[in-house]
Amino acid sequence: MLSAFLTSTAIVALAEIGDKTMLLAIILAARLRAPVPILVGILAATLANHALAALVGKEAAALLDASWFRLAVALGFIAMAAWTLVPDKFDDDDAAVKSHGGAFLTTLVAFFFVEMGDKTQVATIALGARYQAVGIVAAGTTLGMMLANTPAVLFGEALTRRVSLKATRTAAALLFLMLGLWQLAEWANWLP
Repeated sequence: MLSAFLTSTAIVALAEIGDKTMLLAIILAARLRAPVPILVGILAATLANHALAALVGKEAAALLDASWFRLAVALGFIAMAAWTLVPDKFDDDDAAVKSHGGAFLTTLVAFFFVEMGDKTQVATIALGARYQAVGIVAAGTTLGMMLANTPAVLFGEALTRRVSLKATRTAAALLFLMLGLWQLAEWANWLP
């Protein structure tokens, strides 16, 4: 289970660099200037969103425990590798940032909904299907989200000038690709 936790953490931490939710964290930090409520909002939103995503993955895998589904999960990780290489863009006028609630509520709602269909949520579904451990996967992906977004909230704009988003996306893509190839090798019975 440590493998599930560490893999979930690493995949999301790397995939989140330069992702639209990281850009949202920077925008919220710049506009609201309340790092603690923003970070707590990110934590709460991510826990809820990723717990549901991991549960969907686990339940789908349990219902579809067939060879073709394991192949689909493997191919999904490989597709995630390609998707991760595409930079995200975030519209500064996004309605998610225009809430009139406090920093916590604004962040909670914005992050929960912006994360819907995002590559880290899709990755969490795939990880839930792969590891069949909702709590461990959700905890790992949430930690990965916090590892990526805490510096974004605290250091924001300066961080994006120093960290190569392209190199980070490439590292995340390689991690997704390795996981997909490993799953594919297991599906094909190439591993002992």
